[in-house]
Amino acid sequence: MKRNARLAAAMLTSALVLGLGGCSAPDFNRSLYSLNQPVVERTHYTLDVAAGPGGLPIPEQRRLAGWFEALDLDYGDRVAVEADTASPATIAAVAGIVERYGLLLSEQAPVTEGFVEPGRTRVVVTRSVATVPTCPNWSDDGDGNFANATSRNYGCATNSNYAAMVANPEDLVRGQSSRGGSSVNGSTRAIEAYRSGGSPSASSAPATGSGSPD
Repeated sequence: MKRNARLAAAMLTSALVLGLGGCSAPDFNRSLYSLNQPVVERTHYTLDVAAGPGGLPIPEQRRLAGWFEALDLDYGDRVAVEADTASPATIAAVAGIVERYGLLLSEQAPVTEGFVEPGRTRVVVTRSVATVPTCPNWSDDGDGNFANATSRNYGCATNSNYAAMVANPEDLVRGQSSRGGSSVNGSTRAIEAYRSGGSPSASSAPATGSGSPD
C-alpha cells in the first residue's frame, strides 16, 4: 500500500514539473522575423582645450586638429562643444576645424562625466557603431525541426552585413530628415530642355535650403 502511495506521489510530481515546463516560453522562432537585429552603441570622446573670450589659441587649435586626426574623424561622427564653457569665438574656431572633415558642428552636446575647469572648453566627439551581438549563433543541433522554426542563426548574415555597410549607424535609430528644397519643381526642367533642344538655364533652378544635420 505504501509503495503504491509513493508511486502515485512520484507520478504527480512528474506531471507538475512537465506542466510548469510547458508554461515557459518556447526556445524557437516560428516566424520569418529575424531575432538577430543590429544594436547601435555610442561612445563619447572628450577633450578639454584652453580657451578664452578671444577664442581658441593657435597651439590649442593644432592640438584639437591632432586629436581629430588621431580619432580618424569621419562621416557619422558628431562633434559638439559644451556651450556653457565656450565663447562664441571659441565655438567658431572649433567649427572651422570640424568643417575640414566635411562635418558640421552639432548644436547640442551630450552629457559627459567629469568637471570642466575654469578657462577650459570641452569638445565632445560622439561615435556610433552598429553590430549584431548575438551573431553568429550555431547553437542549433542536427536533430529534426519538429516546431517548423527558423534557425537561431537566421538573419545573422543579412543584418551583420547591413550593420557593417551603413555609413552612419545613427540612421538605424531614427533615419534621415528632409533637407528642404523641392524636387517636383526641378524634375521637369530636363524634359523641357530636351523638347526645346537647349539646356536648362541656371537661373531657372529652384532655390533649395542648405540644411544642417541634426
